[in-house]
Amino acid sequence: MNIYIERERERRERQRRGFDALKDDDSGDHDQNEENKSQGSSKRKAVVPGPAEHPLQYNYTFWYSRRTPSRSTSSQSYEQNIKQIGTFASVEQFWRFYSHMVCPGDLTGHSDFHLFKEGIKPMWEDDANKNGGKWIIQLQKGLASHCWENLILAMLGKQFIVGEICGAVVSVRFQEDIISIWNKTASDLATTAHIRDTLRRVLKLPPNTIMEHKTHTNSIKMPGSGLAPPSVQGVILQTQD
Repeated sequence: MNIYIERERERRERQRRGFDALKDDDSGDHDQNEENKSQGSSKRKAVVPGPAEHPLQYNYTFWYSRRTPSRSTSSQSYEQNIKQIGTFASVEQFWRFYSHMVCPGDLTGHSDFHLFKEGIKPMWEDDANKNGGKWIIQLQKGLASHCWENLILAMLGKQFIVGEICGAVVSVRFQEDIISIWNKTASDLATTAHIRDTLRRVLKLPPNTIMEHKTHTNSIKMPGSGLAPPSVQGVILQTQD
């Protein structure tokens, strides 16, 4: 599976320049519009791998959010601001979405891409997330796209403890960017440490990179629940092999 994902990445990279990109405003492509239309339907058609496609262990959903930093945000308004891009069940379906999406480094303003298992919303309060936490890494500008791609390919390629992972987020900010990976059980220290070590390996992080694991319970208690991830006290990652 990992070899196939890498081969597909190389092939799709050659095709990337020929694709239209998702816009970082309210105008989306056909897939996004169709998905938004179906959100209110309780009888949404199940997403399954196509013939001869390579199935993933779980279905995953891409989400997008954007907000104005000066505006206060409640959990309710934050949820309303999250837009579902689409769900995929195979390697090939993932690349169809991903190849049409702008790179995180090309987003503007206060924007986020989220990739979560189908049925899990990228919110602290979601039942699958509420007892968990996230590893957070700050990035110097210019590194978000590369790190995000490596992170989500590793997640889909089962390099992490798949049953424990809920999803991943890349957050584009004005002076720096942030990536995070969310797990469902913050109290499982051994598993949390294993995720940290895998994250270091996947992103080839320098030994002095400071990472913070923050529980969602603590995030919810902080003023401004539902806002973007808080800043991390530590070293901003500046180099990437």
